[in-house]
Formats: sequence, C-alpha cells, structure tokens
Amino acid sequence: MPKALRPLLCAAFLAAFAPAWADASRDEAAAAALRVASGRVLAVDRAQSGDRPVWRVKVVTPQGEVRVIVIDLATGQPLQAN
Repeated sequence: MPKALRPLLCAAFLAAFAPAWADASRDEAAAAALRVASGRVLAVDRAQSGDRPVWRVKVVTPQGEVRVIVIDLATGQPLQAN
C-alpha cells in the first residue's frame, strides 16, 4: 500500500466508527432536532431523561410554535417531540 494512502484510510476508518464511541455534540443534536421540526434553534441544553443523558433542543417553527425535541446523547437520535 502506498505510504500516502495510509493516513486517508486511517481517517476513513475512524470516521466510519466514530459514532459507536462518541456522544452526539450540541451541534449534532441541533441538526437532528431540525430534521424533526423545521425552524430556528433557540436553545440546546444537556439534561437527564430517566437514567439516560439527553439534549433538550428548543426550536421555534415558522408558525411561531416552540417545540422541545429530546435527542439521545449517546446515539444522536430523537426520542420524543413536544
């Protein structure tokens, strides 16, 4: 394998498996919430839902409704929307 290709393969490998061991960031939580409810993000706060750490993302919709989208911190997936 050419020496110049090694760093690229290593970076691709790490990128492919990063979600398995990294928590969702504040920005990733905001992006996930906007996929559930379009609008503008007002706030992103870390919270606890039972025994699970989550992000609580407040989004204001184009109609002016404020929604709270709960994002699982470990997976970055939405859990519920209010």
